[in-house]
Amino acid sequence: MRSAVVGIAVVVVLALVAATVFTVVTVRRPLPDQEGTQALPGLTSAVEVRRDAQGVPHVYADSTEDLFRAQGYLQAQDRFFEMDYRRHVTSGRLAELVGDVPEAIDADKVTRTFGWRQVAEEEWHLISDETREYLQAYAQGVNSYLEDRDPEELAVEYTVLGASVDVGTIEPWEPIDSLAWLKAMAWDLRGNYDAELDRALAYSTLDDVDLVDRLFPAYDDSGNQPILRTKDLANRRASDDKASSDGSSDTDGSSDTDESTDGGAETADGTETSDGTETDIAGSGGGFAVADLESALDATRTALDAVPVLVGRGEASGSNSWVVSGEHTASGQPMLANDPHLALGAPGIWAQVGLHCNEVTDTCPFDVAGFSFAGFPGVVIGHNGDVAWGLTNMGADVTDFFVERVRADTWLRDAQEEEWEPLEVRTEIIRVAGASPVDLTVRSTAHGPLVSSVLGVEDVVGSPTETGTEFGEYDVALQWTALEPGRTADAVFAFDAAQDAQDIQDAAALFDVPAQSIVFATTDGHIGYQAPGRIPVRDEVDGPVPSDGTWPRPGWDSRYDWDGWVKSERMPRALDPKAGFVVAANQAVLPGGAKPYLTEDWDYGFRSERIRTLLKEQIDTGRPFDAADMNRIQNDDWSPFAAMLVPTLLELDVDDPFDRVGQDLLADWDYRTDVDSPAAAYFAAVWRNLLAETFWDDLPQSMRPSGDSRWLQVVSSMLERSDDRFWDDRTTVNVVESRDEILTQALTSARRDLTVELSKEPEDWSWGTLHTLSLEHPVLGGSSVPSLVRDFVNPDPVKMPGGPSIVNATGWDAGTGSFAVTTGPTMRMVVDMADLDASTWVVAAGTSGHPASSHYDDQLDEWAAGETFAWPFTRAAVEGATEERATLTP
Repeated sequence: MRSAVVGIAVVVVLALVAATVFTVVTVRRPLPDQEGTQALPGLTSAVEVRRDAQGVPHVYADSTEDLFRAQGYLQAQDRFFEMDYRRHVTSGRLAELVGDVPEAIDADKVTRTFGWRQVAEEEWHLISDETREYLQAYAQGVNSYLEDRDPEELAVEYTVLGASVDVGTIEPWEPIDSLAWLKAMAWDLRGNYDAELDRALAYSTLDDVDLVDRLFPAYDDSGNQPILRTKDLANRRASDDKASSDGSSDTDGSSDTDESTDGGAETADGTETSDGTETDIAGSGGGFAVADLESALDATRTALDAVPVLVGRGEASGSNSWVVSGEHTASGQPMLANDPHLALGAPGIWAQVGLHCNEVTDTCPFDVAGFSFAGFPGVVIGHNGDVAWGLTNMGADVTDFFVERVRADTWLRDAQEEEWEPLEVRTEIIRVAGASPVDLTVRSTAHGPLVSSVLGVEDVVGSPTETGTEFGEYDVALQWTALEPGRTADAVFAFDAAQDAQDIQDAAALFDVPAQSIVFATTDGHIGYQAPGRIPVRDEVDGPVPSDGTWPRPGWDSRYDWDGWVKSERMPRALDPKAGFVVAANQAVLPGGAKPYLTEDWDYGFRSERIRTLLKEQIDTGRPFDAADMNRIQNDDWSPFAAMLVPTLLELDVDDPFDRVGQDLLADWDYRTDVDSPAAAYFAAVWRNLLAETFWDDLPQSMRPSGDSRWLQVVSSMLERSDDRFWDDRTTVNVVESRDEILTQALTSARRDLTVELSKEPEDWSWGTLHTLSLEHPVLGGSSVPSLVRDFVNPDPVKMPGGPSIVNATGWDAGTGSFAVTTGPTMRMVVDMADLDASTWVVAAGTSGHPASSHYDDQLDEWAAGETFAWPFTRAAVEGATEERATLTP
């Protein structure tokens, strides 16, 4: 669910709050003083802060501790309520903040069941001493700002909440609060979790494995290319075989020299996994009936969706990134572009910042700028003086659902040996502001926490097994790499101080979760790709379900257990490909069958292929790239959906002239989805209706097609089969529909829908009128909040181009019937390694979390229009762009 649902926490409150709450005095009271001299206890020397016209701070300090202490102080100034909200979410204490709200309590139950906070506490003892020092310094800076300030002086949100709950004294920030936020990001970028659930749910209605498989087609790397190419993997694999036979010491076949081959990728030890083509899902000889588990899996989805998240359904957690070598750029040095796609809100997820040691040394190695998380020190994506890096979701399968047999407080560890083991049991107390606490019993197996019971649905999460009650009842455990303590926090600072490709590889080895694709460029002319992440190894099992992680697996069969992790040195990487560029936009990393095994459930590569096409077209012309070219590609709104479907739609006979007017719009359409396009509006309605008329009769409501790249692949293959079983509408008795009948229905219904939704005259239609972005505040922005507050904290809606699987990926969810933007590029950056001051950036809202601040949403209109801002980096450029100056003193 979207986190804005928590907004109902203040409905009653706001009905009682007078309009004077939002007088100028009240809303402006929390705005910080960002100029002049300010005391920051604990500093060892003065710290200089320079802010540009967008309010972005650049911080200059003599030591790392002072640098991160100042960053904590400044982020508390700008965005403390956002930070406080995030730590309540990640620790399962949301109800403590917003009160007796069922949705908040449900979210707390799920987060407590996962134990994010406990994992973060374990990580504190795993990370390096230096990282602990940075986190402590950051926390000290936050707490220095909080000291002696009432909640109402920190954020207007506390004023509103305080009318119904006792906000009390704001508790100090702890380093663990920062670590726990990384778990929330890992949750949002967790890979094929939804696809695994959807397969089981689809089977519950289709009752046919082959039909389910057709809804999850394999990635076609003969069409949309993976990040690393087949011929290079074949050459490298041959090299590896030779090395292993002649005793060469280069056991992984790696080459980090300038002469590495085009897209050369490391291959890894791993196991080939079952493709699921011969499975007995219904179960025999120890199998289990997936259909019997529909209620368990549906309840599990509902429970986990209660966690406030940053991604929306639709295009989900995608991103674009690419890097071009200097041989193809105007500057003669590499250029890098990145735009992560997540849910969009106000304030946004990213906090722009520059962090500069006055003298870069081994003891103070940071001279870095980019995008940070409010609540975590350092820079997550950006560049320093030597290296630029971008991140996209790799999509690796890092979660598995284990269906467990549970009896009382034991679970069946091994069915063959009839071995039962005690469940791990703990009690969590969820405190609720203004109400009695809620006790939660959390039970776990060796695979992870049992998640079906978090909504109190133990009595419906599965029937007894086929052999009787002695084998207990079904429950569902979630195994997830992020529930193991890791060193991702160390990786953030390793990236920030990286100097070359080897440093990037070393940092990636620490980047346990989430599994991200990294593209990078260096000022000495190199470009490359690196896959990090903790990837589970799954053994090949000849059993009742596939063992590759695509389906829920039986927890009582130890053959399905994870068998360790892929070694970091075996993760795919490339340096200086001969093609002169690398594109990573959530498509497959490796060709099918290549090791290490990462997942079956990739984005299907339409965005990445379009980016590759645009890069190659310009390279072929001989015109070198500049920042404007990179930004133009980021904003490309050409639709692969239209390119696939429109030619077939134009072949259909639409008899009624009224309906045919819509079809006529498509005849001369260039497949661009700009905000003024009538054809884009009509086609989106056709696509929405086509998915509904084709699949809604076959699938559970919870997995109605969202319309993303997978559904484009599914429908594309069905166009060749006019009598495909899915074309038939099973709700029409004694009638079997064909492809052309369903497509024609989609055309005519779309014309009539837009007549109602927009106008009778197609020339009055426009995509931007339907496809709007309304940024929402996470607590006060929902529709249940009175308009006085909602209008204050939510920026005005903006019209958006683009759509799912379009490079300008402004996703919308066809399963809801709405065209509203759910996800999009949360920021855009372009880095020029020849002149770092010529780089550009923009975020989807602004740098401040205070709704009364001029920087709350002052980048929104430019971002929506595809524009960017100058990104100063050198001291001279920062000074030239400075609008506000501050000095922090001990």
